[in-house]
Amino acid sequence: MSDAPPSSRPILLVEDNPADLDLTRRAFTRSHLLNPILVARDGQEALDLLPRWEDGEPLPLVMLLDLKLPRVHGLEVLRAYRASAVSATLPVVVLTTSDEDADIDAAYRLGANSYILKPVDFDKFIHVANQIELYWCALNRPPRNA
Repeated sequence: MSDAPPSSRPILLVEDNPADLDLTRRAFTRSHLLNPILVARDGQEALDLLPRWEDGEPLPLVMLLDLKLPRVHGLEVLRAYRASAVSATLPVVVLTTSDEDADIDAAYRLGANSYILKPVDFDKFIHVANQIELYWCALNRPPRNA
């Protein structure tokens, strides 16, 4: 649990595609995001981070989660994070290319807070990143005990 100010808490980006990872980083840099970005490049890396927060390290402000991940699928990552007492309230934004109704339904059923389709166009992606930052990093109030 942490009383760390929101601007010092990281954004957890779970993304395996190097191009999308670079695009997301550039979008946040362009929008002058203050929060550090913590990257997990596959589902297993995301799961391996859980003990850090169980040991008292400040929880990320928000997780941006791709679904189509190697090693462990994004929905399984979401299930594990929701099952952990320490990360159960972590806001999770699914940011993916999947427009499948089954994925959308499953993500919300497992506790996703939002489901956003990744835009292909850079300018549209910048807009989406700005909206994510504005809402989750500036407007949203995270739980004090997170």
